[in-house]
Amino acid sequence: MNMKNKSPIIVVEGKTDAAIISSLYKCDVVITNGSAVSRETIDYLKRASLSHEIIVFTDPDSPGERIRSIIDQNVDNVKHAFIEKKKAIKKHKVGVAEASPQAIVEALEHLIPNYTSSNGSLSLTDVEKLGLSGSDNAVDLRNFVADYFHIGHVNCKTFLKRLNALGVTKDDLEKVINGRE
Repeated sequence: MNMKNKSPIIVVEGKTDAAIISSLYKCDVVITNGSAVSRETIDYLKRASLSHEIIVFTDPDSPGERIRSIIDQNVDNVKHAFIEKKKAIKKHKVGVAEASPQAIVEALEHLIPNYTSSNGSLSLTDVEKLGLSGSDNAVDLRNFVADYFHIGHVNCKTFLKRLNALGVTKDDLEKVINGRE
């Protein structure tokens, strides 16, 4: 994690997530209490983003993606940390609280800029030509690449946005895909 002027603020879904993050890092933690992010929380994050790094670290599921989207659309310059779903499962539950401390640290070491700040030039055509969309093994291949870049498992459109936010090139993708074989 990088720091602006002060310690980062990590946004999580629940109290258990917050307790785990607080045990690993000296930082402020904001709890959304579910996928309906309040206007007060959004306003606070907007103000805090002027002096703090804001990191969204939600569960690898659809409510977590909804929270990410709401915050990303309303708060400038947030970053995202993603934990692989397979590393966040315990006793049939999926979430940050179910992950090991090592998996949490790894996720927070690979931050992704907000999706609206595109540094890349990948197109949907590039993704299709590389077999990451429209092919029989597109989902498996896309998941492999998503794990490599720590961007979470998502549909093709969001996959493309996240790769572009990182500035990943077509050559970068080809190297990752060819290195898999």
